[in-house]
Amino acid sequence: MVLLREQIRYKSRKEVEKLREAGRLAANALRLTAKSVKPGISLLELDKIAETYIRQNGGTPNFKGYHGFPGTLCTSVNDKVVHGIPSHYVLQEGDIIAIDCGAKLDGYHGDTCLTVGVGQISEQAKMLIQTAQLAMYLGIEHSRPGNRLGDMSTTVQKFAEERGYSIVREYIGHGIGRDLHEDPQVVFAEQRPGTGFRFEPGMTITIEPILNIGSHKCIVEPDGWTVRTKDGSLSAQFEHDIHITKDGPEILSIPDPEFELEDGL
Repeated sequence: MVLLREQIRYKSRKEVEKLREAGRLAANALRLTAKSVKPGISLLELDKIAETYIRQNGGTPNFKGYHGFPGTLCTSVNDKVVHGIPSHYVLQEGDIIAIDCGAKLDGYHGDTCLTVGVGQISEQAKMLIQTAQLAMYLGIEHSRPGNRLGDMSTTVQKFAEERGYSIVREYIGHGIGRDLHEDPQVVFAEQRPGTGFRFEPGMTITIEPILNIGSHKCIVEPDGWTVRTKDGSLSAQFEHDIHITKDGPEILSIPDPEFELEDGL
């Protein structure tokens, strides 16, 4: 691994394969957990499902203990934006939940997130979730050699705002490798086209825009971790780890076919 400008760690083919395996483990655990989402299950029960799968398959939960975080998952329900701590809260019909899952395997990290509904959810919630997923894929598509951060970020922000949503500013994507969070910082709003770092082969980063129905402004709750929307509006997030190749972006956090959700997630 060679440390180059802006402290970005460009990865070798061997390192990318290790990241792919870590991403696959995290993605499998995430979808196994998402399949268990239903009214009546607690956030702690979901957390246990993910931790058990990760450990049984040779990995460790990389969120657990990270700067003191107590869970394997970040479980952010309804107006919670990120870093929701798994608790005794029992999911209710109509809730939505963003589940963020990380795993470390053979020294490398995987980090991936999706948002799902609990039972029957409102059309407003469905549209938010669908748009958040599309925003992530749009960000991935525009993370290709020759483009700059500002090109990708502007495209994602315009897409979200034209559909009536806001993008959270404070919580962003990042490089990923032997460390869970590496350079560069990957932002999704308030950038200008043609500015920021250039996407180059060998980069491994996360694409994870967070969309809110209302304002982009957030508040950190007294536990020091859980972030919620300031106006109480719903929030949704999707995240993939990607590798920039000479031919374009490649998703690393892909689950095995048997773990895929019914809607293709």
